[in-house]
Amino acid sequence: MIDQTLTSNLKILSWAEEDRPREKLLLKGRSALSDAELIAILIGSGTKSLSAVDLAKVILNKVNNDLNELARLSVKDLEKFKGIGEAKAISIVSALELGRRRKETEPTKKLKITCSQDVFECIRPQLMDIGHEEFWIILLNRANVVSNKIQISTGGISGTVADPKIIFKQALDHLASAIILVHNHPSGNLNPSQADIDLTKKLKEAGKFLEIPVLDHLIFTNDGFYSFADKGML
Repeated sequence: MIDQTLTSNLKILSWAEEDRPREKLLLKGRSALSDAELIAILIGSGTKSLSAVDLAKVILNKVNNDLNELARLSVKDLEKFKGIGEAKAISIVSALELGRRRKETEPTKKLKITCSQDVFECIRPQLMDIGHEEFWIILLNRANVVSNKIQISTGGISGTVADPKIIFKQALDHLASAIILVHNHPSGNLNPSQADIDLTKKLKEAGKFLEIPVLDHLIFTNDGFYSFADKGML
C-alpha cells in the first residue's frame, strides 16, 4: 500500500510534468488550474512537509475556500501561516488587488438604474472588501442612466463625513438630473443609524429645492444592502 502521507509530502518537482501548476497552465491553459494551484504559482514553494499546492490548500481551507474572504486578509494575516513570509504574502495580496482593480476598470455599457439591486452592482467594484467607511454618490441623467460615480469622503471603521454642499456641488457641476447616495458599513450591519436617517432627510429636502431628486440611499456591505427607497424611508 502506498504511504499517503509520504505521497502528499512529495515536492512539486517530483510530480508528473502535466500535474505541476506552471506546466499545467502552459499545457492546458489557466482555466484548468484550481484556486490552490494558482495560489501555489504565486507563492512558488511550500515547506519541508507541504508542497506549495498543499500550503495553498491550507490557506484556502482557513477562509472556507472563499476568494472574497482571502482578499480581505492583510499581509500580516497571511504571515501567520507557516511557510508564508512577507514576500509570499505580498504576492498573494497584490494578485488579489489586481483582480479587484481589473473588475473595477472593466469596460461596461452605460448602466440604467431600475432597482436597488442595480445600484448595488453598480457600486460594488468601489466598495467591496473595504475596511473603512466611504461615502459615494451615483449621478444619473434624465433616463436614470449612470453618468458618473464620485467619492465624496472616506473615514474610519465606524463613520465618515458627508457634506451636503460638496454632494450637490458635484451634482450641479456634472449636470446630474438625479442622484443616489451610497455608503458602506464595514461591520456588515445593514441597519441605518439615526445619523444616516437624518442625513438622508436633509439631502432629500436639498434635492427637492435644487430639482436634483435623491432617488435612494444605499447602505452597502459585502453580503448585501439596505435601500432607503425599498424600505419606504425616502
